[in-house]
Amino acid sequence: MNVVGLMSGTSADGIDAALVSIARRKGRLAVEMRAFYSLPYPRSLQQRILSASVSGTVADICHLNALLGEWFANAALGVIRAAQLTADDIDLIGSHGQTVHHLPNGIKDTGVGAIRSTLQIAEPAVITERTGITTVANFRPRDIAAGGQGAPLTPGVHALLFRHARRRRLIVNLGGISNVTYLPRAAESDGLVAFDTGPANMVLDGIMFRITNGRSTMDRDGRLAARGQVDSRLLAKLLAHPYLSQAPPKSTGREAFGEAILEELLGWQHTRKLPIENLLATCTRWTAEAVGTARRWIKGGIDDVIVGGGGGKNRAIMEHLTQVFAPVPVTTFESHGWDSKALESVAFAVLAYQTVMDECGNVPAVTGAVSPRLLGCIVPSGPGWYMRLRPRKGQR
Repeated sequence: MNVVGLMSGTSADGIDAALVSIARRKGRLAVEMRAFYSLPYPRSLQQRILSASVSGTVADICHLNALLGEWFANAALGVIRAAQLTADDIDLIGSHGQTVHHLPNGIKDTGVGAIRSTLQIAEPAVITERTGITTVANFRPRDIAAGGQGAPLTPGVHALLFRHARRRRLIVNLGGISNVTYLPRAAESDGLVAFDTGPANMVLDGIMFRITNGRSTMDRDGRLAARGQVDSRLLAKLLAHPYLSQAPPKSTGREAFGEAILEELLGWQHTRKLPIENLLATCTRWTAEAVGTARRWIKGGIDDVIVGGGGGKNRAIMEHLTQVFAPVPVTTFESHGWDSKALESVAFAVLAYQTVMDECGNVPAVTGAVSPRLLGCIVPSGPGWYMRLRPRKGQR
């Protein structure tokens, strides 16, 4: 099948779209990326999303859900054009949507205990209507309903693409939040571990936006952080954050590492008269040390650390990761034939494929769900939609 995967992360800087071909060969999925397209949000829309994630009204969320459906549809059509194909050539779309709130540990409610929840918007009905392509979306809630965290959902795809016969690998994704997947050797039947480790680009981008009064949204390539010095007292304070010592399964987001942390960091900077370079250097080291805590819950050794996501382009973070994991080599997805920015959108293309092929997409050992589940909600393109899915001969 030809499948489009759509993803927008917690940084809310835009939509990544990957068009992949998926085939089943000898009982195993083979995935090939045919095109990638990125559709950045205007800064005003990014700020609307971030504000809605913290203090949005029902009207804000309602409007953004429909509006982002249009944006996600445009991203899908953009990657189809980039591949020099038409919508008729595409079998399926998998859309992660835009997370506006994630409460995996729950809020206590009278009579029913703690209710866990997550909310991703970007109305899939709009995506289907604008593209004419069956769309699978809303992947996380089913795992949460089954007792899981709803995240991370990419480890199964990491295993598919990066598992090695002789080497134990730690896959690191540095988005707004950082997450890791530990892959034992291919012959080892168990031991896969995955979870969110804590903050990454979300904190760094927030600092830049506030310090520059909105003129800059990132420390491009980590240039400022690379010129700074780590403040040991602030780093010790950050490393004491309770999330870092929490055992998996665990996931997190803007609720834990958003505005409150940002205010605390800027207050510390003001009180200690800390140069912006030193504040950024300290937070990049925090990101790397938080990733390093993954070793606490891994039984085997690590032979490779493979880094993807936007943070992989931050030279300061990469230098700190190299120090934290030395002498284990730290490389990027590109070194292994995959685009760092594209991989999460590829993952949601694969998850959509699994759903329509009646295959469970979550990994209960990772999320904490009681058992594997079919994920997502399907918005059909029209009558007979299932018959129009076109697996090549020998797939199913």
